[in-house]
Amino acid sequence: MIHFVGAGSGAPDLITVRGKKYLEEADVVIYAGSLVNPQLLEYTKDVCTIHNSAKMTLEEVIHVMEKAEAENKTTVRLHTGDPCIYGAIREQMDILDARGIAYDYCPGVSAFCGAASALNLEYTLPEISQSVIITRMEGRTPVPEKESIQSFAAHQATMVIFLSTGMLEELSRRLIEGGYSYDTPAAIVYKATWEDEKKFICTVGTLAQTAKENQITKTALMIIGDVVAATGYDRSKLYDPGFTTEFRKASR
Repeated sequence: MIHFVGAGSGAPDLITVRGKKYLEEADVVIYAGSLVNPQLLEYTKDVCTIHNSAKMTLEEVIHVMEKAEAENKTTVRLHTGDPCIYGAIREQMDILDARGIAYDYCPGVSAFCGAASALNLEYTLPEISQSVIITRMEGRTPVPEKESIQSFAAHQATMVIFLSTGMLEELSRRLIEGGYSYDTPAAIVYKATWEDEKKFICTVGTLAQTAKENQITKTALMIIGDVVAATGYDRSKLYDPGFTTEFRKASR
Protein backbone atom coordinates (compact mmCIF):
# COMPACT_ATOMS: atom_id res chain seq x y z
CA MET A 1 0.00 0.00 0.00
CA ILE A 2 1.11 3.55 -0.71
CA HIS A 3 -0.03 6.37 1.54
CA PHE A 4 0.17 9.95 0.27
CA VAL A 5 0.52 11.98 3.47
CA GLY A 6 0.35 15.71 4.09
CA ALA A 7 3.22 16.53 6.44
CA GLY A 8 1.63 19.74 7.69
CA SER A 9 2.92 23.27 7.49
CA GLY A 10 6.19 22.74 9.34
CA ALA A 11 5.93 22.00 13.05
CA PRO A 12 6.39 18.23 13.48
CA ASP A 13 3.45 17.96 15.88
CA LEU A 14 1.08 19.43 13.29
CA ILE A 15 0.99 16.24 11.25
CA THR A 16 -2.35 14.47 11.64
CA VAL A 17 -2.70 11.50 13.99
CA ARG A 18 -3.34 9.30 10.96
CA GLY A 19 -0.33 10.67 9.10
CA LYS A 20 1.94 10.03 12.09
CA LYS A 21 0.61 6.46 12.34
CA TYR A 22 1.41 5.84 8.68
CA LEU A 23 4.93 7.19 9.17
CA GLU A 24 5.46 4.93 12.17
CA GLU A 25 4.37 1.89 10.15
CA ALA A 26 6.20 2.71 6.90
CA ASP A 27 8.91 0.50 5.44
CA VAL A 28 9.75 3.13 2.82
CA VAL A 29 9.36 6.92 2.97
CA ILE A 30 9.74 9.26 0.03
CA TYR A 31 9.69 12.80 1.38
CA ALA A 32 9.85 16.24 -0.23
CA GLY A 33 13.23 17.15 1.25
CA SER A 34 13.25 20.75 0.06
CA LEU A 35 10.15 21.60 2.11
CA VAL A 36 9.23 18.91 4.66
CA ASN A 37 10.61 19.34 8.17
CA PRO A 38 13.18 16.51 8.60
CA GLN A 39 12.16 16.17 12.25
CA LEU A 40 9.11 14.27 10.98
CA LEU A 41 11.40 11.43 9.91
CA GLU A 42 12.09 10.75 13.58
CA TYR A 43 8.63 9.13 13.70
CA THR A 44 9.82 6.33 11.39
CA LYS A 45 11.10 2.98 12.59
CA ASP A 46 14.81 2.13 12.53
CA VAL A 47 14.53 -0.20 9.53
CA CYS A 48 12.71 2.31 7.33
CA THR A 49 14.35 3.23 4.01
CA ILE A 50 14.16 6.98 3.33
CA HIS A 51 14.39 8.75 -0.03
CA ASN A 52 14.61 12.51 -0.61
CA SER A 53 12.43 13.32 -3.63
CA ALA A 54 14.05 16.76 -4.03
CA LYS A 55 16.84 14.87 -5.83
CA MET A 56 14.56 12.53 -7.78
CA THR A 57 12.49 12.62 -10.96
CA LEU A 58 8.88 11.45 -11.17
CA GLU A 59 10.07 8.27 -12.84
CA GLU A 60 12.51 7.57 -10.02
CA VAL A 61 9.80 8.13 -7.40
CA ILE A 62 7.48 5.70 -9.16
CA HIS A 63 10.29 3.14 -9.45
CA VAL A 64 10.83 3.23 -5.67
CA MET A 65 7.09 2.79 -5.12
CA GLU A 66 6.86 -0.14 -7.54
CA LYS A 67 9.88 -1.85 -5.99
CA ALA A 68 8.39 -1.49 -2.50
CA GLU A 69 5.06 -2.88 -3.71
CA ALA A 70 6.80 -5.88 -5.29
CA GLU A 71 8.45 -6.55 -1.92
CA ASN A 72 5.10 -6.21 -0.09
CA LYS A 73 6.27 -3.12 1.78
CA THR A 74 4.29 -0.08 2.95
CA THR A 75 5.31 3.25 1.43
CA VAL A 76 4.60 6.79 2.63
CA ARG A 77 4.88 9.56 0.06
CA LEU A 78 5.33 12.54 2.39
CA HIS A 79 4.41 15.91 0.90
CA THR A 80 4.59 19.33 2.51
CA GLY A 81 1.44 20.97 3.89
CA ASP A 82 -1.56 19.39 2.22
CA PRO A 83 -0.50 17.88 -1.09
CA CYS A 84 -3.69 18.97 -2.85
CA ILE A 85 -2.11 22.44 -3.15
CA TYR A 86 0.94 22.54 -5.46
CA GLY A 87 1.79 18.99 -4.43
CA ALA A 88 2.09 17.37 -7.90
CA ILE A 89 0.24 14.30 -6.64
CA ARG A 90 -2.20 13.83 -9.51
CA GLU A 91 0.54 12.80 -11.93
CA GLN A 92 1.78 10.19 -9.44
CA MET A 93 -1.71 8.84 -8.80
CA ASP A 94 -2.48 8.58 -12.51
CA ILE A 95 0.59 6.39 -13.07
CA LEU A 96 -0.29 4.22 -10.07
CA ASP A 97 -3.86 3.87 -11.39
CA ALA A 98 -2.54 2.80 -14.78
CA ARG A 99 -0.31 0.18 -13.15
CA GLY A 100 -2.96 -1.11 -10.77
CA ILE A 101 -1.12 -0.07 -7.60
CA ALA A 102 -3.29 0.78 -4.58
CA TYR A 103 -2.90 4.04 -2.68
CA ASP A 104 -4.78 6.40 -0.40
CA TYR A 105 -4.41 10.01 0.64
CA CYS A 106 -4.13 11.47 4.14
CA PRO A 107 -4.68 15.26 4.23
CA GLY A 108 -2.46 17.68 6.11
CA VAL A 109 -2.42 21.23 7.47
CA SER A 110 -1.63 23.57 4.58
CA ALA A 111 0.84 26.45 4.92
CA PHE A 112 -2.00 28.89 4.27
CA CYS A 113 -3.62 27.62 7.47
CA GLY A 114 -0.30 27.78 9.29
CA ALA A 115 0.19 31.36 8.13
CA ALA A 116 -3.22 32.37 9.46
CA SER A 117 -2.34 30.85 12.83
CA ALA A 118 0.96 32.75 12.87
CA LEU A 119 -0.96 36.01 12.52
CA ASN A 120 -4.01 35.02 14.60
CA LEU A 121 -5.91 35.79 11.43
CA GLU A 122 -9.39 34.90 10.19
CA TYR A 123 -9.57 34.85 6.40
CA THR A 124 -13.35 35.23 6.23
CA LEU A 125 -14.56 38.24 8.19
CA PRO A 126 -18.23 39.28 7.78
CA GLU A 127 -18.62 42.29 5.48
CA ILE A 128 -14.84 42.31 4.80
CA SER A 129 -14.19 39.11 2.86
CA GLN A 130 -16.01 35.80 2.56
CA SER A 131 -13.77 34.23 -0.06
CA VAL A 132 -10.14 33.11 -0.19
CA ILE A 133 -8.24 32.91 -3.45
CA ILE A 134 -5.17 30.65 -3.36
CA THR A 135 -2.86 31.23 -6.29
CA ARG A 136 0.71 31.89 -7.44
CA MET A 137 2.68 33.98 -9.89
CA GLU A 138 3.83 32.27 -13.05
CA GLY A 139 7.51 31.39 -13.11
CA ARG A 140 9.07 28.51 -14.98
CA THR A 141 5.73 26.79 -14.43
CA PRO A 142 3.03 28.76 -16.27
CA VAL A 143 -0.36 29.83 -14.91
CA PRO A 144 -3.49 29.75 -17.12
CA GLU A 145 -4.11 33.20 -18.63
CA LYS A 146 -7.65 33.25 -17.20
CA GLU A 147 -6.13 33.02 -13.69
CA SER A 148 -3.95 36.11 -13.80
CA ILE A 149 -3.17 37.96 -10.57
CA GLN A 150 -4.90 41.04 -12.02
CA SER A 151 -8.16 39.19 -12.68
CA PHE A 152 -8.23 37.76 -9.16
CA ALA A 153 -7.34 41.13 -7.62
CA ALA A 154 -10.45 42.62 -9.21
CA HIS A 155 -12.59 40.60 -6.77
CA GLN A 156 -11.06 42.33 -3.72
CA ALA A 157 -11.31 39.03 -1.85
CA THR A 158 -8.62 37.67 0.45
CA MET A 159 -5.68 36.33 -1.55
CA VAL A 160 -3.03 33.88 -0.40
CA ILE A 161 -0.13 33.73 -2.82
CA PHE A 162 2.29 30.81 -2.84
CA LEU A 163 5.62 30.31 -4.64
CA SER A 164 6.14 33.96 -5.52
CA THR A 165 8.59 35.41 -2.99
CA GLY A 166 11.21 36.16 -5.62
CA MET A 167 8.79 38.20 -7.75
CA LEU A 168 7.30 40.64 -5.27
CA GLU A 169 7.83 43.86 -7.25
CA GLU A 170 5.96 42.37 -10.17
CA LEU A 171 3.34 40.90 -7.82
CA SER A 172 2.66 44.32 -6.30
CA ARG A 173 2.37 45.89 -9.74
CA ARG A 174 -0.17 43.30 -10.87
CA LEU A 175 -2.19 43.49 -7.65
CA ILE A 176 -2.47 47.26 -7.96
CA GLU A 177 -3.24 47.02 -11.68
CA GLY A 178 -6.03 44.56 -10.84
CA GLY A 179 -7.72 46.76 -8.25
CA TYR A 180 -5.99 46.70 -4.88
CA SER A 181 -4.60 50.01 -3.65
CA TYR A 182 -0.96 50.61 -2.74
CA ASP A 183 -2.05 50.78 0.91
CA THR A 184 -4.12 47.57 0.99
CA PRO A 185 -2.99 45.55 4.02
CA ALA A 186 -0.68 42.62 3.30
CA ALA A 187 1.51 40.18 5.17
CA ILE A 188 4.52 37.99 4.48
CA VAL A 189 4.83 34.79 6.50
CA TYR A 190 8.14 32.93 6.27
CA LYS A 191 8.18 29.21 7.17
CA ALA A 192 4.82 29.24 8.93
CA THR A 193 4.80 27.12 12.14
CA TRP A 194 8.51 26.24 11.88
CA GLU A 195 10.81 27.13 14.80
CA ASP A 196 12.33 29.95 12.71
CA GLU A 197 8.98 31.34 11.55
CA LYS A 198 8.91 35.05 10.73
CA LYS A 199 5.94 37.29 9.96
CA PHE A 200 5.70 40.83 8.68
CA ILE A 201 2.72 43.13 8.23
CA CYS A 202 3.04 45.55 5.34
CA THR A 203 0.99 46.78 2.38
CA VAL A 204 0.58 45.68 -1.22
CA GLY A 205 2.94 48.47 -2.25
CA THR A 206 5.68 47.56 0.23
CA LEU A 207 5.83 43.78 -0.23
CA ALA A 208 9.17 43.79 -2.04
CA GLN A 209 10.71 46.35 0.30
CA THR A 210 9.60 44.40 3.38
CA ALA A 211 11.02 41.14 2.04
CA LYS A 212 14.31 42.79 1.09
CA GLU A 213 14.73 44.51 4.46
CA ASN A 214 14.18 41.20 6.25
CA GLN A 215 16.15 39.03 3.80
CA ILE A 216 13.17 36.89 2.84
CA THR A 217 13.83 35.30 -0.53
CA LYS A 218 11.92 31.98 -0.47
CA THR A 219 9.72 29.64 1.61
CA ALA A 220 7.18 32.37 2.33
CA LEU A 221 3.66 33.16 1.32
CA MET A 222 1.85 36.45 0.98
CA ILE A 223 -1.59 37.32 2.31
CA ILE A 224 -3.41 40.19 0.66
CA GLY A 225 -6.58 41.96 1.75
CA ASP A 226 -8.36 43.95 4.41
CA VAL A 227 -8.65 40.90 6.70
CA VAL A 228 -4.98 41.43 7.54
CA ALA A 229 -5.90 44.66 9.34
CA ALA A 230 -8.97 43.01 10.93
CA THR A 231 -10.90 46.21 11.56
CA GLY A 232 -14.46 47.27 10.74
CA TYR A 233 -15.91 43.79 10.42
CA ASP A 234 -19.42 42.80 11.52
CA ARG A 235 -20.15 40.42 14.37
CA SER A 236 -20.91 36.83 13.37
CA LYS A 237 -24.63 36.10 13.08
CA LEU A 238 -24.05 32.57 14.32
CA TYR A 239 -23.43 33.74 17.88
CA ASP A 240 -25.65 36.82 17.83
CA PRO A 241 -28.38 36.55 20.54
CA GLY A 242 -30.82 38.08 18.10
CA PHE A 243 -30.25 35.40 15.46
CA THR A 244 -32.22 32.14 15.42
CA THR A 245 -30.41 28.95 14.40
CA GLU A 246 -31.36 25.28 14.22
CA PHE A 247 -30.02 24.86 17.76
CA ARG A 248 -30.96 28.13 19.47
CA LYS A 249 -33.85 30.59 19.35
CA ALA A 250 -33.22 34.30 19.33
CA SER A 251 -33.40 35.81 22.79
CA ARG A 252 -34.41 39.25 21.63
